[in-house]
Amino acid sequence: MTVGAGAAVWAMNKANEATRRLTPDSLSGTAARGALQVGDAARRFAQEVKAGMAEREEQLRGDLGLDGSAVVEPRRRQVARDGGYRAISAAPGSPAVALPPSRRSTATPPSTPQTTASTPRQLEQRRGKHS
Repeated sequence: MTVGAGAAVWAMNKANEATRRLTPDSLSGTAARGALQVGDAARRFAQEVKAGMAEREEQLRGDLGLDGSAVVEPRRRQVARDGGYRAISAAPGSPAVALPPSRRSTATPPSTPQTTASTPRQLEQRRGKHS
């Protein structure tokens, strides 16, 4: 009989505790505490990211000499023999590497826009081979 009475008291205490935890006030308090914890964690994360960004920026500035530690003499401008223009090679792995080299004539000034022929007949007409 005492075991049954003890089990009944224990079950009643557990039931009362569960009902207190599931009340609207208790649920809203639990949600508010959870939101505060998430907000604190997000704030700490943002502060760590900001500190890491500042550290990396300082490192890059030092490596590039932008912090005043490096004195760089200005480059002299080099003019190429073909009218002042130099060819720029494409970076390895870029789509421009697959393009064929351009065949620009030296007689055409660089400021004149060059038109491209869209059909074989137009190409022949541009070359002066009228058939």
